[in-house]
Amino acid sequence: MKKPTTSLLSRASAVLILALATGSTIAFAPAMAAPPAWVATWQASPQQVWGSDFLFPTNVPPALRSETVRQVARISLGGHRLRIVLSNTYGNQPLTVGKATVAQPKQRGGVITDSLRTVTFGGREGANILPGATLVSDPVALPVSSLAQVAVSLYLPDTTPVSTFHWDGRQTGWIVPGDQTSAPALKLTKADGTTARPLLTGIQVETEQAARAVVVLGDSITDGATASLDKDSRWPDFLAARLAPHGVAVVNAGISGARLLSDGMGANALARLDRDVLAQPGVRSLIVTLGINDISWPGTAFAPDARRPTLDDLTAGYRQLVTQAHSHGVRVIGATLTPFEGALPGTPLDNYYHPDKDVLRQQVNDWIRHGDVFDAVIDFDAVLRDPHHPARIATRYDSGDHLHPGDEGNRAMADAVNLEALLPGLDAPPADISLKISPAR
Repeated sequence: MKKPTTSLLSRASAVLILALATGSTIAFAPAMAAPPAWVATWQASPQQVWGSDFLFPTNVPPALRSETVRQVARISLGGHRLRIVLSNTYGNQPLTVGKATVAQPKQRGGVITDSLRTVTFGGREGANILPGATLVSDPVALPVSSLAQVAVSLYLPDTTPVSTFHWDGRQTGWIVPGDQTSAPALKLTKADGTTARPLLTGIQVETEQAARAVVVLGDSITDGATASLDKDSRWPDFLAARLAPHGVAVVNAGISGARLLSDGMGANALARLDRDVLAQPGVRSLIVTLGINDISWPGTAFAPDARRPTLDDLTAGYRQLVTQAHSHGVRVIGATLTPFEGALPGTPLDNYYHPDKDVLRQQVNDWIRHGDVFDAVIDFDAVLRDPHHPARIATRYDSGDHLHPGDEGNRAMADAVNLEALLPGLDAPPADISLKISPAR
């Protein structure tokens, strides 16, 4: 708790003298409860849709028209009301949302009828999202518990180019014809499913008192590239389960292919810091899990002619992230880069690993551990590595591609996070008192 200011102490002294002079008594009473507040509880960081010549398919059509997109998201922290965040970050024309709903989901795109709520924007069902803009909905009276799933349905009546999306949602969604936003069960075909997330980039909840959020800024390991589909088994998902009982939200700002210093499958870390981290309501701590793609992309099919960054390049990028986050009062935790020997065998990226790249990874890890730049460090390298072959992920944690952890590895990463280092005083109850004068008897 902050120390009282001089003026506050002076006023308190004056109150005490007045009470003694008049024979009144002074009663110390708890301060009034803080008003409800909004906190980010879920995120899918926006990415620019790439062209057909890129190594991976987009998994979305080039445009949508008179179609409904229904997506399911598991939030981290619950609340009495929620609101959704839509994005046209990379669009060059306004997008029209004809109708939107939220509900509690059932299997295969269905929702619980009694839970269906229409979402409004400025009191209206329809809305336009300007080029480059985001849109936050009005509050929706749908109480949701921590770690619950929410189904968000968006009807797009006009021709809507898909320019902004999140590529790897690790959750099945559906694109179906017509306005099915209020349909308890979607009319599905085999071609309707997608794991990409168009437009929907955030969910916020209202809590009784101001809640805190932890944002994880990362790449495919954080995005959950090999986590089991529809199982909420990315490592930030497991961390959310640990923090929910403490009233803390976890927001996943991972983008597959993300880099610290360069654009790729998403904008570089500094370019998206404000949007994906600092603008998230309630953010108090940031975990940075970036750098392996900076080291390994150069020379691969992703960046055949790119120059590999130096240790000084990378540490300068980390320092700048920390400086900017600290200027907003956000605590920054650095995570070491995990082993990757033999990564991505039998793929067009089978040269992702090289012994020289691993030397740089270990130099970066040594700096993260001992550089005294981060407020705390999570040693994911030590958690996941094979003790008999430290350049490789331990077999029980390996998804099989020797780069990304599987579900058990994701759980081990989340369990390795020291909650007290993440948010000091996490278990300390709020302590505040105010002076109240009672008439003398």
